[in-house]
Amino acid sequence: MEIPKGRFYKAFVFSFILINAAGTVFAQVDQGELQKDLPPVTFINYEGPHARIETREQIRQIGVGLGQAVRAGTDRPGTSNRYFVIHSVSAPDGSKLDADIFGLGVDVGVDHVRNLRTIIQGYLQEAYGYSAGDAALLAEYVTIYNAVYRGDWDYFTGRYKAPVIENLTREKAGLSIRYDEWPGRTLMIIPLGIGGLSSVDTSAISDGRVVEELRKEDDRGVEQRRDMVDLKEREAAEAGQKAAVEREAIKDEEQKIAQERTQNTQERDQIAQERQQTQDDQAAGKTTPEEAKQREDDLARREQEADQKSGELDQREQNLDTRRDDAQKLEDFSEQKATEAQQDRQGIAEDQQAAINQDADQGRGVIGAIIESANTTMGRLVRLDPANGQELKRSPLDSVYVRSLTFLNGKILAIAGENKGNGAVRLIEINNNSLEMAKQGDDDLHPGSLLWVNGSDLYAITVNLADNSLNLGRFDANLSLQAKSVINLHPNASVTIQQGALLTQRGDGSAAILNPGNLTEIK
Repeated sequence: MEIPKGRFYKAFVFSFILINAAGTVFAQVDQGELQKDLPPVTFINYEGPHARIETREQIRQIGVGLGQAVRAGTDRPGTSNRYFVIHSVSAPDGSKLDADIFGLGVDVGVDHVRNLRTIIQGYLQEAYGYSAGDAALLAEYVTIYNAVYRGDWDYFTGRYKAPVIENLTREKAGLSIRYDEWPGRTLMIIPLGIGGLSSVDTSAISDGRVVEELRKEDDRGVEQRRDMVDLKEREAAEAGQKAAVEREAIKDEEQKIAQERTQNTQERDQIAQERQQTQDDQAAGKTTPEEAKQREDDLARREQEADQKSGELDQREQNLDTRRDDAQKLEDFSEQKATEAQQDRQGIAEDQQAAINQDADQGRGVIGAIIESANTTMGRLVRLDPANGQELKRSPLDSVYVRSLTFLNGKILAIAGENKGNGAVRLIEINNNSLEMAKQGDDDLHPGSLLWVNGSDLYAITVNLADNSLNLGRFDANLSLQAKSVINLHPNASVTIQQGALLTQRGDGSAAILNPGNLTEIK
């Protein structure tokens, strides 16, 4: 995946964001929406080796570039055929939300939700200043939220402002659960809040339907839900602190206005007294008409300044009314977040014990493989209870060539993957507990190869993708290639080791004898 370059981020005065979002943060989720009978959100990722492996940081930098551009003031960073963002913030519209629209163009290479979340994490870190942990948490919720509401056009149009909707299309809004449907068909919505820790609207992305999806996980999503509670509690504390600071500033301003009004009233009284004295002096002949006019002109100037000051004080008092409303909204927001956090904690406590019990079962049982589709030798691993055959765990890795499944020195090894997109067929190690891929080799293998074991050595048929030539490779238990044969092999060649010699078949099907160590031919 390429890393887009650009500038980024539009800064907003806090009071404007608060006014803009105040109506949205207190909106209640339509409970009717939560009752829809929808299938569970289970992301279908490419689970297998890759021909090109990018580091997590390289993947995160895709989002970092977009986030930096938004922070710098760009509303539409990125390129339409790859990764891009539409930063949509507009005037208040009742309780409807602003949003960032995160798009995936036709040429994106992301094929696992884990990597997609890493990109979004980088974006949130740079665009809104979230910590790495908070950004990763929000990214996970954002993907689930968008998958939950994928295709629910009525939800999006009812929840988001018109400028947001204008940049969406019904068929692209949200996130498909299938990675092969992401390129060119994805416009993820990130609801925006009031800034700071609340730059992303956590109430929206953690609503009842999203939480129910998390509860379907093996661990009931306890850890993610606890982290969201922690974030909401910090949101409540931050908003409460801002409200307290603002209340104190309002109090100081009220005192200043009162003091200045008193001074203004005293100035007006002084002007009235001096005007009367001028009139009395003129009547008594104590001052000339010219002197009286000069004094009156000065008094008129002072009176005009007093009127101007009075108007300024009136405007400052009106501004105080707005600031009082803003402070009240912050206090209400703080209370809302604290209440949400408390309610969420109650639900988590009920699920926590079940998750502990689930962990106790982790690693129990025997491991086998299943083929889920006809006319293929690919499938996935399962863990079964030997007492009753009940399935305890199913691997997300669905591209294992089941005939190659091998156990060596406590490790689970197999050949897995497909030669399409960024995929590759490689030797892999599988985690004993999670049944996920723990490690992959660096060498391309023939999809029809088996794995043959000799002591701590593994043998498999390698393939040169440039000319499709096949050779025999010897690997150690760490998946590293130790030797490769010079002779080409038949695609269905077998390997047996007898009396210190390795027997196999050449490309024409004839027998060949190789040295098991360096795989040179013995003639």
